[in-house]
Amino acid sequence: MRVVIAEDNVLLSSGLELLLNSRGFEVAAIARDAAGFLDAVATHRPEVTIVDVRLPPTFRDEGIRAAVQARRDHPGLPVLVLSQYVEQVYAGRLLADAGGGIGYLLKDRVSRVGEFTDALRRVAGGGTAMDPEVIAQLLAARGDPVDALTAREREVLALMAEGHDNATIARRLVITENAVHKHIGNVFLKLGLSVGDSGHRRVRAVLAYLRHHGGTAHDPGPSRPPA
Repeated sequence: MRVVIAEDNVLLSSGLELLLNSRGFEVAAIARDAAGFLDAVATHRPEVTIVDVRLPPTFRDEGIRAAVQARRDHPGLPVLVLSQYVEQVYAGRLLADAGGGIGYLLKDRVSRVGEFTDALRRVAGGGTAMDPEVIAQLLAARGDPVDALTAREREVLALMAEGHDNATIARRLVITENAVHKHIGNVFLKLGLSVGDSGHRRVRAVLAYLRHHGGTAHDPGPSRPPA
């Protein structure tokens, strides 16, 4: 599986390259900036990409903008975004790009090698992989109708958005699959979404709700060190 990486930190990009090569991926190129990333995608036509939120020269949102542009140029291009912190506005911009094959993980997840490569494969397959902390903060920032969800329904929604199936959600929450099914039905009902969606379609339906509200927050500009 060919991968193109956009990461200006040499130590992290080298580590990613070693990790992925050892897990059956082929790192076709490593770009240090947005322009290099777009060129590498056009040249190598990767099956999945990994992009840092902040790239040179301003270390603000070059990575997100490059990811969105790459998906415009190559519809359906799978993109897994890495960030040092939860950037709600930037996450909203990514989610505003319709279609599957989208992931947003915090960089410390890379050290959990199995989880990271599973997420990358899920994104490559057209699915969704959202960091639990990203989901938690997005949900915390949303108003009605998410406020109407029970604590358990929020847990189920977060696990759905991470890309887990009913059986996995049941194991994680130590409840039955039938209970998971009922909670999912309630989540879709309260969010005004179709209860007939399944698989990655249901995840995208949940994220469609988050996308609808994700770009409304005020962007205060970079107040933290570059990712």
